[in-house]
Amino acid sequence: MTNGLITRGFSETAQFIEKTTSQGRRHLKQSNAFGIESTLGDELATVGEECRQPNWDGFQALPVTQDTLRNAYLFLELLPLGFPAPSIGAEPDGHLTLEWHRAPRRTLSVSVSPDGDLHYAALVGPNRVYGTEAFVDEIPDTIIALIRRIYSA
Repeated sequence: MTNGLITRGFSETAQFIEKTTSQGRRHLKQSNAFGIESTLGDELATVGEECRQPNWDGFQALPVTQDTLRNAYLFLELLPLGFPAPSIGAEPDGHLTLEWHRAPRRTLSVSVSPDGDLHYAALVGPNRVYGTEAFVDEIPDTIIALIRRIYSA
């Protein structure tokens, strides 16, 4: 990682390409055509603000921490362009939930922890899929594939 950018190469050229690509991607996501970033960023900030204090739900819920917010933001930043936006919510254990819901039997929930674990559960037709993946610099292929399955025909 260089200056907050994920890179696969170490040369100056590789770092320049990564920086330019990241800037272009950020610009596209902020445009009207792809503009989910500001909407999701606002939604994430609102949920984080509403749930930052202990007992935010009146039932002893743990607060959403800065680490959890940072992990959720990074996850959203790394979503491929053109992917559907999730809804965002908080859980009593202090995790944030990202949900993709197309129909009652086409839904995915990803719980983002402060430690960088992604706990997921999906219902795709008659199939139930669940597990935990480490979140380190990229969205795990398992979760990307599940989002695609939720929205496939």
